[in-house]
Amino acid sequence: MTQPLTSLRDTVALRHLRQIVAGLDEGVLLIDPDQSLLWANPAALAMHGVERLEDLGATVDDYRKRFKLRYRNNHRLSADDYPVERVAAGEAFSEVVVEVMAAGDDEPRWVHQVRSLVINEEDDGAPSCVVMVIQDVTAQFEAEDRFEQSFNANPAPAVICRLADRRFVKVNQGFLDMTGYAKDQVLCRTVYEIDVFHGAERIDLAKERLAEGRTIPQMEAELALPQGGTKLVIVAGQPIDMGNEPCMLFTFADLEPRRKAEAALRHSEERFTRTFEMAPVPMAIGARDGHLLCEVNASFCALTGFDSTEVVGRSLGDLGLWANDEVRTSIEALLDDDQPLRGVEARLGTKDRGEIDCIVSTEPITLGDGACLLWAFQDITQRKATEMELVEAIEAVMKDTSWFSRSIMDKLARLRAPSPDDHGVGISALTAREREVLAQICRGLDDKSIARALGVSGNTVRNHVARIYAKIGVNRRTAAAAWARARGFDGDSFAPTREKSA
Repeated sequence: MTQPLTSLRDTVALRHLRQIVAGLDEGVLLIDPDQSLLWANPAALAMHGVERLEDLGATVDDYRKRFKLRYRNNHRLSADDYPVERVAAGEAFSEVVVEVMAAGDDEPRWVHQVRSLVINEEDDGAPSCVVMVIQDVTAQFEAEDRFEQSFNANPAPAVICRLADRRFVKVNQGFLDMTGYAKDQVLCRTVYEIDVFHGAERIDLAKERLAEGRTIPQMEAELALPQGGTKLVIVAGQPIDMGNEPCMLFTFADLEPRRKAEAALRHSEERFTRTFEMAPVPMAIGARDGHLLCEVNASFCALTGFDSTEVVGRSLGDLGLWANDEVRTSIEALLDDDQPLRGVEARLGTKDRGEIDCIVSTEPITLGDGACLLWAFQDITQRKATEMELVEAIEAVMKDTSWFSRSIMDKLARLRAPSPDDHGVGISALTAREREVLAQICRGLDDKSIARALGVSGNTVRNHVARIYAKIGVNRRTAAAAWARARGFDGDSFAPTREKSA
């Protein structure tokens, strides 16, 4: 039979009990066997947002009217399920978590974790008072709610496993989107059933750290997909606590787009390499910095006579491929100014010490992570020889032709030098100093004489001459003079301007 309840109301024991529990951080609510509320400590009052016992209600029924309770899953508690009702009935229970709302509120203000305690009389063991012990866990659950919201909203794929049994207890939408799993396919399965470390290079370290509940460093892995196949990811683990249970948070970065991009780049470079090697046009690839060659094709080797092993790692200048220093200086100066070459005429020296007239062009390209320069050469030696033979034949026939018209002479000059339309430059493309140097060339002066006339050093004159050659697309003084006269420019209209002494 149930022991009859004996009230503690107005007893010395009650006063002593109140003195003992008054200063506790936990809330304590004493309930008389007749279901009236005897006393509440300040912590219990504060956990209900009131200052007096009367505000909690005189009885258990009053308490139910003033406060609405529901479980964390939003289900309302029936009258018999209220912790205060169960305490009053003498039921022993522990750690019931409920959300508490004051009457009239739509949303809970507090989260209480409640347990019961029955105080019996020493003589006959009959219950004389029942106690409801309350802990305010609002902050803890608010923090968990914030974590839950941020975890679910975070686009970075993530799952959480419980360390006790290695089972997944949470998964966010980012992980489901990345893998194609459904939520119920992940939850309650273990980290070995959905192997997050598959194919990882440091899988033994990962398993060791997981067993110890320690941080798992980032590592690449092949995450198995539900439809078959794998996805390349970076996975890392961070120990966390959830609901007082040790867990491991796994986060992922999807490397599949990078792998596809690398594969596409590799295929693109392979196609370029095949095209480069099979191209009938002599081509070379060099570094932008220093002009060192890193690759040449078969047509380049056939043109110059050099084997690829003799060329790679050296510059065109070091190989002696430029026929003279003026050509080398002018071309390297343009490249150093980040100016690509477009159809520049230059004479190359071959391995057997022959010379070839070429049109040279360059184009900046990127191979892998490196900035490179693509060189292309067009052999015009035969064309130049045919043109010069024609000019020489005409000049031989017309050797004594002072009566020859100026228009015919201009046409002969244009055969020796390209027209402005051929190279897209005219006299206006030259600087004032370069026009003065060209005027002296037209007068037949050599570099030393030009230096004395202009009051500059021989090196300065040579640099100007090299730049003139590069701009107008010639490589000889006679060709430069012919180019100038074909455009109505000669040295008679230019008086030399001497540099001022410092």
